[in-house]
Amino acid sequence: MSGTADGVRDADVVVVGAGPVGLAAAVHARAAGLEVLLVDRRAGTLDKACGEGLLPGALRAVQALGVDPPGHPLSGISYRAPGRHADHRFAAGPGRGVRRTALHAALGERAAAVGAPLVHGRVVALRQDAGGVEVEVVPGVGAAGSDEGRVPLTLRAGWVLGCDGLHSTVRRLAGLDAGTRPGAGRAARHRYGLRRHFAVAPWSDLVEVHWSRYAEAYVTPVSAGVVGVALLGPRAVSGAGFDALLHAQFPELSARLAAAPGTGRLLGAGPLRRRSRRRSAGRVRLVGDASGYVDALTGEGVRVGLAQADAAVRHLADADAYERSWRAVTRDYRALTTGLLAWASSPVRGAIVPTAARAPWLYGAVVERLAR
Repeated sequence: MSGTADGVRDADVVVVGAGPVGLAAAVHARAAGLEVLLVDRRAGTLDKACGEGLLPGALRAVQALGVDPPGHPLSGISYRAPGRHADHRFAAGPGRGVRRTALHAALGERAAAVGAPLVHGRVVALRQDAGGVEVEVVPGVGAAGSDEGRVPLTLRAGWVLGCDGLHSTVRRLAGLDAGTRPGAGRAARHRYGLRRHFAVAPWSDLVEVHWSRYAEAYVTPVSAGVVGVALLGPRAVSGAGFDALLHAQFPELSARLAAAPGTGRLLGAGPLRRRSRRRSAGRVRLVGDASGYVDALTGEGVRVGLAQADAAVRHLADADAYERSWRAVTRDYRALTTGLLAWASSPVRGAIVPTAARAPWLYGAVVERLAR
């Protein structure tokens, strides 16, 4: 399979990145009657360091794609600090804690079923002209090591959707990367995440967000016998051992998990902050984390990414319309996450949980906004 310079296309749309957002974009494109190729350097079921909670709006969006991944019901969110907590249960029904591997497998099966084949390889170049985009791919699973001996594959498409995450190659090749720094002299705001699972029965049907002096721990039940714990915080989080950080910053949670064996791999991510100059460049569109990311504080990544995937396909031929739609579907996420992050990075960080406990109406309104 190869593209040519005479206008013949291998697909209407090449989707780079076969994570949940890329798979959703492929499903939407096929529903619109477009021929699709997915490109990803990874093979098999993909995992990611994330909180794994699908809030009610995200769960509805996943189900609307024709999949219903297994998991554990989530009834609400609990903000917790020693001696204080604020709980709110979702008004419109539960969300679901879903292992990222289960979500990816379900969406992957759906994309394959609707006719979106996957090409394994690493994107190394993009070239655009008036008639389309050429994507140069070094074939093979992995992308580690030398490319020597691998003959590049050129795919020609009408459009390219960059759904390849925080460290997006498409964003860089399209000249849309605006870096990671929120502003000069503020590199201390760079944040990172670690996640692992514990073989223990969930003790709550709420997502617990534990706040310490400088980090947060997200506890998400993902099955009847497993909970996931994600630690978020400044650069020190990525350098500290998971158990040491958990014990130092969250002693009560550490004690609860002391007898629970860890299961699966420890995964990390970061820096979380990513910016793009725009979401479009010619026939290239950025979608999901590749288009820009503030932080994981509010747990909205999947919902926002799926909404962007839908918008990108609906406005494929109109960059300005996609830009407007992107701003609309990310507005609440950007505003709420930026505001909470600023509060969490300030000297009054310790007031977050007490304020939520004293003003349950305000806390509930914020949670319901996230849950939509």
